[in-house]
Amino acid sequence: MALPRHDETMERPAGLAARGRARIVGLVRAVPIRWRILSIAALNSAVVVVLAGMIWNGAQVLGSAWDDVRQVRESDKILALLESETSRLQNLIHRYINQPSPELFAEILLLREAVLGTLTTRASTDPMLSGSVAELERVTDKFLNGFGELRAVQATITKTYQEQVLAPAKDMAGLYSIIEGATGRREALIWPSLGKSREAFTAMLVAANAYYLSLATASAEDARRNTETIEKTIPEMSELAENDLQRMALQRLKARTLALREGFAKLSEQLASRTELLRNTIDASQAEAIGAIDNLSVKMRQREQKAQATFDRTLTSISRKVLSIAVIFLGIILTAGVIIALSIRLPLQQIMASMHAITTGDYDRRVQGTNAKDEVGAMARAVEVFRENAIAKRETEDELRTSKEKAEGALLELNAAQQNLIDAERLAALGGLVAGVAHEVNNPIGISLTVASSFARRAEMFEAELKSDGQLRKSQLEEFVRSSRDAASQLVANLHRAGELIQSFKQVAVDRSHAERRQFSLSEATDQIIASLRPVLKRSAITLSVDVPEGLVIDGYPGSYGQILTNLFLNAANHAFADGRSGNISISARPRGSDDVEIIFADNGAGMTPDVQRQAFDPFFTTRRNEGGTGLGLHIVYNLVTQQLGGRMMLDSRLGQGTTFRIIMPRAAKGGSATTEQASDGIPQWPNRTMSST
Repeated sequence: MALPRHDETMERPAGLAARGRARIVGLVRAVPIRWRILSIAALNSAVVVVLAGMIWNGAQVLGSAWDDVRQVRESDKILALLESETSRLQNLIHRYINQPSPELFAEILLLREAVLGTLTTRASTDPMLSGSVAELERVTDKFLNGFGELRAVQATITKTYQEQVLAPAKDMAGLYSIIEGATGRREALIWPSLGKSREAFTAMLVAANAYYLSLATASAEDARRNTETIEKTIPEMSELAENDLQRMALQRLKARTLALREGFAKLSEQLASRTELLRNTIDASQAEAIGAIDNLSVKMRQREQKAQATFDRTLTSISRKVLSIAVIFLGIILTAGVIIALSIRLPLQQIMASMHAITTGDYDRRVQGTNAKDEVGAMARAVEVFRENAIAKRETEDELRTSKEKAEGALLELNAAQQNLIDAERLAALGGLVAGVAHEVNNPIGISLTVASSFARRAEMFEAELKSDGQLRKSQLEEFVRSSRDAASQLVANLHRAGELIQSFKQVAVDRSHAERRQFSLSEATDQIIASLRPVLKRSAITLSVDVPEGLVIDGYPGSYGQILTNLFLNAANHAFADGRSGNISISARPRGSDDVEIIFADNGAGMTPDVQRQAFDPFFTTRRNEGGTGLGLHIVYNLVTQQLGGRMMLDSRLGQGTTFRIIMPRAAKGGSATTEQASDGIPQWPNRTMSST
């Protein structure tokens, strides 16, 4: 038995797959196309609903976790505020102890109320801190109550300092003055001991004040040492006393010194008690409060981390679920989309193949799928009707082709003749333009040549004079400079004039030879065209006035516009002002609405009869055929205006009163860039109504 070949084994699965695909497509085509498309929309809607539900559920969990995170951060702000306020209150209390003042005391009371307010109005209502407010209030009350005790101790210290230190010191100062007054002379034996005792008293008083203000241990030791010095000098001064007043003052001095020592000792004990109270009550309570706040901050951090972990875990879970559901539904949608696309694309390909066959002339191939019940089947039946109509049309065209071929021969000959005449008319106009410009350019160029030759001879003469004797008079140099400057001025002026003429002719020539569309200024284009027509004006008695405002920008064909003005000007020069008649020609332009521009070309020449006006735009109509007129000038103008520029042209003329051409053209040309004298099939375009003259 023969084995199947390898290519046959490859083709069988492909054929089975094609038949299976065709069977599935046939089943799907039993459903209208609109329902197939709606099924895809339903699947997309199901995906949206499922994903929205999952996202909403996850959003609830994420919202709860985020609320915990936000609440923890708000609680952290309250704890930070409490810590800042208690630290500041501690600093103010220390400052108040060292330098009591009403301002500091008022600030301490305000800050105390702020701390209590934070605890009662914010911390107590915070769900994160509500369980720990009691502990915070306890340590805070201890801290604030310690300030009351400290203030009472400070009042006692102040009283002791004033009554038991400053008061005895004041009495001792007076007693020293009495002793000095009772001594009377510096040579007394008591005076050295008195001076030593007085110096010790002064040093003791300074040290006592320093110790009271700064609690410096060295100051306390100095105060005790100087007090001992005073006590030692009193017996010495008593032995050297010279009178009873001295002895009585020394006895009082001894008693006040003893009182001062006892008062200073009591002050030291009270200051030590104040320091101990400040350390154990104020600083320790503040440290305890800071510790409680730090413990709460640690708990807040742990809770925030837990909430953040829940947030991240939920977000990851939602992302995975959404991705899984999206992949599953995407596969379903792609599969359904491919099947539905095949159910539409394959029949459409068959219809396209049939249409291509019809367009290529293969009318014998029947359209497939005309028996299908869906919309594509209706299209196939319509294409089949089109094929049958195309067959009927082909038969009709075959009958008409023979008749058309007979008429085309004569028409082509007529068209060629007309095109030759139009080209000749264009070349004649351009030739006249070139001749005129050449004549105009010749004048400044000739003058420039004459001036340059004269200047060269003057330079040779100047050089010869300079070489003859090697000396040059100032008058000769001034004359040479003056003549050189005059020659240069004349050269610049004439060459500039020639350059303007050449540039104007260059632009007009470029626009005439290239039918390119571009934006151009109507004023600048008109000036360039008028400059190219100056030679004709100089040979005639015609006065030309131009009124074209600046700022009129046209998106069109400047070459066509130049051809229009040139033909109208030459037509007026040859017909309106024949035989050298004088007259005026005016060219004006103005905006007409927002989209159009109106151009008026008027002369006060011979004018036209009604018969001439009716035929003015007809091709080959001319009133001067015996003088070489072709009758194509105004016909070319009419076709350029109406076809290439997409505008309108009107004529108004009366015999003996001149002629006016009104051209209304859009700012953006609506015509194509093809030759306006011919239509797309090569047939001349004649105006439907003629209202001009030639």
